[in-house]
Amino acid sequence: MNTQTVNPTTTASNVRPAEVVRKYGPFAGSDTINGVSFDGHNVWAATGAALVAFDPRNGEAVRTLDLPCDAGTAFDGTHLWQIAEARIDKIDPQSGQVLASIPAPGAGTDSGMAWAEGSLWVGQYRQRKIHQIDPSNGKILRTIESDRFVTGVTWVDGELWHATGEAGQSDIRRLQPETGVVLERLQMPDGIGVSGLEADGGEFFYCGGGDDGRVYQVKRPR
Repeated sequence: MNTQTVNPTTTASNVRPAEVVRKYGPFAGSDTINGVSFDGHNVWAATGAALVAFDPRNGEAVRTLDLPCDAGTAFDGTHLWQIAEARIDKIDPQSGQVLASIPAPGAGTDSGMAWAEGSLWVGQYRQRKIHQIDPSNGKILRTIESDRFVTGVTWVDGELWHATGEAGQSDIRRLQPETGVVLERLQMPDGIGVSGLEADGGEFFYCGGGDDGRVYQVKRPR
């Protein structure tokens, strides 16, 4: 696939309040969330010095991996992928062993991350971009531009969603991936930022709350 850049063209008229269902955390030894992912059973929260897996049914922490986790987290069905400063680590979720590393596209300015279509999708925060990258070498395959700071990325049912944060306001927005057009926006409540975004494939999104150390469960529109 050739490198391609897609520019945004419109702002969505379909805006609704985000429905926050519940919150989790803060987790022991941490006061920040840098990224989130979901492995089909547990939600993983990147807390800076450790990845914490918790059961979303009760919020109970079930595993902790002592690994640097400065930004987005993703799960490919077998492995975790974690941004750690200027690199992305491929991790065995059972042992915590780092199996491989590739360069992060933003070289330390990256934010959210997701896995879809055999690729990693990595947000660049202040650059307002989402990059599709090759997980074998970090090569940028495609770039989608946003009109707001990108703080999280997820794919669900063929839909690309990303979280934003700017001027004290955060939202979750669905994009048309071929054009970058914003199709739908969920406005987060005042005082709740988003640092990392993941869909569970069903009813919910999970959103990192940044410096409040919490993860928020948000109803996904269907």
